[in-house]
Amino acid sequence: MRKLALAFTLMAGPALATGLEIEIEGAANGTVVIDLFEDVAPQHVAQITELAESGAYDGVVFHRVIDGFMAQTGDVQFGNMQGEGFSLQMAGRGGSDLADLPAEFSDRAFERGVVGMARSQSPNSANSQFFIMFEPGYFLNGQYTVVGEVTEGMDVVDAIKRGAGPNGAVTGEADVMKTVSVTE
Repeated sequence: MRKLALAFTLMAGPALATGLEIEIEGAANGTVVIDLFEDVAPQHVAQITELAESGAYDGVVFHRVIDGFMAQTGDVQFGNMQGEGFSLQMAGRGGSDLADLPAEFSDRAFERGVVGMARSQSPNSANSQFFIMFEPGYFLNGQYTVVGEVTEGMDVVDAIKRGAGPNGAVTGEADVMKTVSVTE
């Protein structure tokens, strides 16, 4: 029986990992590749991939970018430059038509390049918004859901326009996720 199980595992091969490929335009131009952690945050990864596959993230701006901390995006309600409800001033206050998610905290640390889910004061309020860390932010550990990490394109992330407004709000022309594709 054991040999049969081992043979099946070898024939089936390794499980394919899910990820995102994001084309960014603006002050930053290029591709960012993110490996998503299905084993760490399965509900959040499923929601992000559903939104990406539907095209909901295409045209969404980076609305909050704090130097030495993180770049935040993913507000499909108010942050989509192609949408009728677009407002750079409102970006960051919306989500998607999908339900908010219960927290999936883990022991993964918020290191440079880690991707986390943005939320309100409630730990169970993450929806569509996410952020990419410029530098380690260990104070976020166990407080926010880690969903993945950048595997290519940190130089592009580093070039994203920093926010000059209150709490890192981007003013003027914001960088945008032109297209977001799901990879395997």
